[in-house]
Amino acid sequence: MAFVLAFDFGLGHIGVASGNDRLKTASPVKALKAKDGIPNESEVLALIKEWQPKVFVVGLPLNMDGSFQPLTYKAKKFGNRLSQNYKIKVVFVDERLTSCEAKDEIFRQGGFRALAKDKGRVDCASAAAILEQYFSEYENGQKE
Repeated sequence: MAFVLAFDFGLGHIGVASGNDRLKTASPVKALKAKDGIPNESEVLALIKEWQPKVFVVGLPLNMDGSFQPLTYKAKKFGNRLSQNYKIKVVFVDERLTSCEAKDEIFRQGGFRALAKDKGRVDCASAAAILEQYFSEYENGQKE
C-alpha cells in the first residue's frame, strides 16, 4: 500500500488530498495558502512527512477544448518543482470540471452558505476529485 498526495493548483490556494493506491480512496486534507502559486515550504514538507507519498498527482488546468492556458504552465512548473525538491514522481491529471464537481457536492451538503463559507473546502474537494480521476485512469501508476 502506498499513499498519494494530490494537489489542486491555484495561485492563492492549493488544495491537497490524500489517497491510498490499493483501496483507491481519496480524502480532502487541507488548503495551503500560496503566493503566486508557491506554497509555504514547511507546510508542504510537513504533509510529505505525515503521508510519506510514493507519488504526487497535480491537476492540470486545461481549457475545455484540451488546450493549455497560462495557468496550465504554472501548474506544470509547480509539479516539476515538487518532483525536483522531493524526488517523488509527479503525474499530471486533467482537472477539467473537478472544481465544478467539488462545488456541486459541497452545495448538496450545505447549500450556498457552505460554498461561501470556506474556499479551502472547495480546493480540498477539488484535489480529492483530481485524485479520484487519477485512480480511475491509472493502474499502479501506469495509464491503462
